Amino acid sequence: MLDATGALPQAGPPWTHRDRLRITQVRAIVTAPEGLPLVVVRVDTSDDGLYGLGCATFTQRYEAVVAAVEGHVAPLVIGRHPADIEDITRLVHYSSYWRNGPVLNNALSGVDQALWDIAGKRAGLPVYELLGGRARAAIEVYTHAAAPTIEATLDQAEKYIGRGYRNVRLQTGQPGVGAYGAPGVPGGYPRSPHPDGWDAERYVRSTPALFAAARERLGQDINLMHDVHSRLTPKQAVVLARALEPYGLSFLEDVIAPEHYDRLPEVRAASPVPIAVGEQVGSVTDAARLVKDGGVDLLRLHTSSVGGLTPTRKLVALAELSGVRTAFHSPGDISPVGVAANLAVDISTPAFGFQESHEYNDATHEVFEGTPVVHDGYLSPSEEPGWGVDLNETAAAQYPPTKFLHEKWAARVRRPDGGLEAP
Repeated sequence: MLDATGALPQAGPPWTHRDRLRITQVRAIVTAPEGLPLVVVRVDTSDDGLYGLGCATFTQRYEAVVAAVEGHVAPLVIGRHPADIEDITRLVHYSSYWRNGPVLNNALSGVDQALWDIAGKRAGLPVYELLGGRARAAIEVYTHAAAPTIEATLDQAEKYIGRGYRNVRLQTGQPGVGAYGAPGVPGGYPRSPHPDGWDAERYVRSTPALFAAARERLGQDINLMHDVHSRLTPKQAVVLARALEPYGLSFLEDVIAPEHYDRLPEVRAASPVPIAVGEQVGSVTDAARLVKDGGVDLLRLHTSSVGGLTPTRKLVALAELSGVRTAFHSPGDISPVGVAANLAVDISTPAFGFQESHEYNDATHEVFEGTPVVHDGYLSPSEEPGWGVDLNETAAAQYPPTKFLHEKWAARVRRPDGGLEAP
């Protein structure tokens, strides 16, 4: 039963605090300025004007995250002191009994990141200084070049390189539905039950040609990456990795589906190309296993899906001690608040490897004041207290979310015989 403040009376810790600052409200805000639903949690306090923002974006199930935040997590948090970040995150984690998964961990992440934002504002410091300060001047990022043909993909890459990027992920189309991140040619398999299918064998055979052309045209000084997007078997992943060896990729991303991550150590051991995995991991323990069991060269966390900054900084410390680097997930379906959290970790850890980037549209900059901007291929965290990113709720309301965008795409990813493939 809730007390007059809306908190659970039994939720408080067995200690007292040096002041009367308390959390008074926790709510989720959903906005879609680029069409993709973004979820941000706002945590208000009893100090008028002191609040924090956290990213809780699980685009594909955003309504479930909102329900978890407001119906289950908020009552545990209201009435607590916002400085008790470790205890609050552990309480939220344990309180559902059945733990982990992207819905619960994104809900937790929204609160956790908001509490770190509050901590920075209370201290008058950017969050990265609370994590130990800078380990580098700025964060070099990578971007994505993708088009229906190899020539068009490399045209895009050259434009990015001309703007200062030295790290580019390349994706190019295939017949039918295409390849991940790049359009295809409709009806590419005209005599098959599903003419707009995706063929794994053809993909494995044809992808090396993209990187052969890239090295010839772009030279040896550009770092190249590629995303398989979980569509191969372990053996197919090894075949592809070995075929790409001559082209010196910086990493090969998400080579097999999460259901087969127990096979990642053998895939990595057989691969001459560094393996980057982790964006679909939904728990701290699963992410830790990727590092401890030798399954990854680069830990590609989606920080919201493991519960926020608190668990992420622990995983990054484990990566550093294990010789694993980071390559955080950060496409357009992470809010600018989530980007700010990524940057705080990136700039403060020796384990940093790469950082994915996304250039947000004008509407996103209107909604999220202080959205990080890429300059000459680099991002820097804000010097403002906390994340340095704010949310204009009036502007956010002008961009309501739309359901089932991802589902409509995922339902189309089938083999030429009609069988569903990992999207």
